[in-house]
Amino acid sequence: MLQIEIDEGSGFCFGVTTAIKKAEEELAQGKTLYCLGDIVHNGMECERLREMGLITINHDDLRELHDVKVLLRAHGEPPETYELARKNHIEIIDATCPVVLQLQKRIKKQYETGDGQIVIFGKKGHAEVLGLVGQTKSTAIVIESFDEVTTLDFSRDIYLYSQTTKSLDEFHRIINYIQSHISPEATFKSFDTICRSVANRMPNISQFATKHDLILFVCGRKSSNGKVLFNECLRVNPNSHLVEDPQEIRAEWLEGIQTVGICGATSTPRWLMEQCRDAIQNIQV
Repeated sequence: MLQIEIDEGSGFCFGVTTAIKKAEEELAQGKTLYCLGDIVHNGMECERLREMGLITINHDDLRELHDVKVLLRAHGEPPETYELARKNHIEIIDATCPVVLQLQKRIKKQYETGDGQIVIFGKKGHAEVLGLVGQTKSTAIVIESFDEVTTLDFSRDIYLYSQTTKSLDEFHRIINYIQSHISPEATFKSFDTICRSVANRMPNISQFATKHDLILFVCGRKSSNGKVLFNECLRVNPNSHLVEDPQEIRAEWLEGIQTVGICGATSTPRWLMEQCRDAIQNIQV
């Protein structure tokens, strides 16, 4: 008998849960609601909310809108977005994650104090990172990986922050490198701004992946957090597959398998993991 377990630690983080709840509350009142960017990096959840009436827009669309309600998702936005909304009489429903909001404030305060390089360890072009860079009038330096740390000017002060969903281990490698290369005359300060609800998932999901013959990692392919967590599953269990929806599950994956573990990213809804479980059970019938 095939055993299937859904990881209890997987699924929406607090910030995503709050954003979706705010959207559902507005839509339940029958009101028109726009969302700036995909509310979550999961196509099926976005489709579910679209069917409820949520209209996803981009920044170009925002410039053309007036006198409407727009939800800002958990990733956060730069100051320019709020200024545009004020000009266009747009009512903002702000679902920025509290962890991201606090980080934005810290970076803005550092920027306003004066000199030095503000460095953000994050994915270039990612919504959260754009919001962080926006606090510095686009002067912050973004490095995506440890390999890029060598591009910094070690003769000048460095203030290092991180996108909330980046790898804690890689962040510490960057810190160690800067500490060993910074000029004695320069100041270096690092701020651990990685969200623990995300960082703690790494060891938990690693342990979960070792328990099963087959791992199904359910996640939208746009999710940065999902890529990091899936790679960890793959590292400890080579028989791991990333799927966006139940239709991608292949019957041959289940041949000779006794246990299946289903897990996902912070952007993966529980109902989607349950649909994948049901699809596996149907294959077994």
